[in-house]
Amino acid sequence: MISSEQEFLAFLDANGFTYARVEHPAVFTCAEAELHRPSVDAVSTKNLFLCDKKARRFFLAVTSCERTVQLDDLSAHLGVAHLRFGSEENLFRLLGVTRGSVTMMGLVNDTDHQVALWIDEEIWKGDTFLSHPLVNTATLILPKSELLRFFELTGHTPHFFS
Repeated sequence: MISSEQEFLAFLDANGFTYARVEHPAVFTCAEAELHRPSVDAVSTKNLFLCDKKARRFFLAVTSCERTVQLDDLSAHLGVAHLRFGSEENLFRLLGVTRGSVTMMGLVNDTDHQVALWIDEEIWKGDTFLSHPLVNTATLILPKSELLRFFELTGHTPHFFS
């Protein structure tokens, strides 16, 4: 498991990823992140670690900070009777991150592909995305092409919801 930002950045570098990194104080909400948002045209993402009622299926839902996601509506898209937030234990076990640091980049640690990736189709129209590098004290700026390559490398096919 990649457990530190330095290890994760080394992984990105070893695989030839193009990105920029901006350091900032710890942020735990989209509102806090907005105070330290890099001045680039990019999608600020909100990442929700979810599971089914019995915590047997896991999902990472990615949307914009501005959107409120109704879990009942999302359940229908995912084909799950009842969605809830995943436990801190499962979040760390599967993605190697803690609350406040939930990120698409955590999929690097999901080597058994237990977490399904679902992205809001509206934000996927963007060309550049902001994402934490496993910690909430920095933000990566990544072109969509690099995100797609990351998903391919980690074996996570993105699914889309509206």
